[in-house]
Amino acid sequence: MAREKLINAPLAPVLLAASIPVLYLLQTLTPDGGLSLAFRPATLTDGGWWPGVLTSMGLHAGWTHALINAAFAFAFGPPVARLFPGLRGASVFFAYYIVCGLIGTLGFGLMHLDGETPMVGASGAVTGLLGGAIRLLGAGGGLKPLRDRSVLTTSAVILGLNLVTGLVGYTPGVESAGIAWEAHAFGYIAGLLLIGPLFKAFGGAPARPEQADDEDGAPPWTGPWAG
Repeated sequence: MAREKLINAPLAPVLLAASIPVLYLLQTLTPDGGLSLAFRPATLTDGGWWPGVLTSMGLHAGWTHALINAAFAFAFGPPVARLFPGLRGASVFFAYYIVCGLIGTLGFGLMHLDGETPMVGASGAVTGLLGGAIRLLGAGGGLKPLRDRSVLTTSAVILGLNLVTGLVGYTPGVESAGIAWEAHAFGYIAGLLLIGPLFKAFGGAPARPEQADDEDGAPPWTGPWAG
């Protein structure tokens, strides 16, 4: 009998999930705990937004924050990664992840243009993977359309819970930080929309609506938003 693989997931999301705690470990070794690499919304108007808009998604507010995002990346990355085979596909997967994260960060920044509180975290990018996975899972090898009932219902629940969690403002293990729920929402919507043209570009066929319906040691981080 063939031996079952211990981890039945493409290499790209495995490496992505592993990189999140590794990057946080490196962050803890920096003199300021990575604060200088965080994103501040006010920089969108004063011109200092780069490179924080990108580097902020490699930072986290604590081990719990980093491990939660790593777990989510490992859970929702494989359905998206399987769509993009080979080395070129892995590059597309990482580009998709980064673009979702950038959109999430910029979306948060646009809603807090005068904000000086730093934002960190890969949650916008991770929820982008979730958005893509929602349209791929249960589609029988196809892609659920945006108007599919399960996509609409699941998205409403996810965005609603995200809003409630953000307003409550509780981050497990990072109680001193807020939750950038806006980054989560923008990242999720970006993933939900971007997976469509990428799926088409890689030769996929959309699932029929009726088919989709049937298958169903760090310095303490005080103050910055945990995205």
